[in-house]
Amino acid sequence: MQNAIQLEVYGRVQGVGFRWMTKLVADKFHITGTVANRADGSVKIIAMGPTDALEKFIGAVKASPTPSGHVDRLVQTPLKNVSVCHKFSVVS
Repeated sequence: MQNAIQLEVYGRVQGVGFRWMTKLVADKFHITGTVANRADGSVKIIAMGPTDALEKFIGAVKASPTPSGHVDRLVQTPLKNVSVCHKFSVVS
């Protein structure tokens, strides 16, 4: 079953390759969606995939996919009625 979530990630997550490493992790677990920097210094992720793959993806994001980054807080929100994505994209 496909699920969709929004993750708001706070900490040292900008200027450290966090978005691009998140894309690599998403590709590894066959997650689709987007990752984007936000003006407040956080990162917003929309992720879609099977429950087990999403759980692995969330765990990798919490651990920071880049060694230069650090996640202080992660807010997870389930999403409904989301348009299907066919790949995972880094948004500028």
